[in-house]
Amino acid sequence: MVHLNIPLLVRARGPDEFWRKRRIFKLAAHYRSRTRNVYSFAIRSVHRALAYATKGRKLKKLDMAQLWTTRVEAGCQQYGVALDTFKEGLARSDILLNKKMLSDLAIWEPRSFEALVKISRERAAVEGLPDIKQRSAFNQVYGLRNLKLD
Repeated sequence: MVHLNIPLLVRARGPDEFWRKRRIFKLAAHYRSRTRNVYSFAIRSVHRALAYATKGRKLKKLDMAQLWTTRVEAGCQQYGVALDTFKEGLARSDILLNKKMLSDLAIWEPRSFEALVKISRERAAVEGLPDIKQRSAFNQVYGLRNLKLD
């Protein structure tokens, strides 16, 4: 490659420019109209799409956490226990399950979730948490071994 003067040498970017543009065009391959073919439009659209994708990953995590909380709260409401009391009872019974697992149990394993609610209710009644005044009638079946009724 022969360069007659300095400005032409500076402008010649070589193969790096080709591959940099190719990477952008591959990301813009499914776009319509000139945003697919014109580099100045394509790079703008690709950068905007990547920014939205980054924001979307964070929003997806928040949405899923909110969905899990709603599902667990609905399951607790079905058995007449507040969500905070349920979580506190499980924590005091040394049952460590996260929101996702609790929501999966609430949906796909209702009897297992019911057993967890009863264990939590028993623990809350024994330890005198404010929302539960009386113990349930199921204390013979669920959670009696885990509770210290001294």
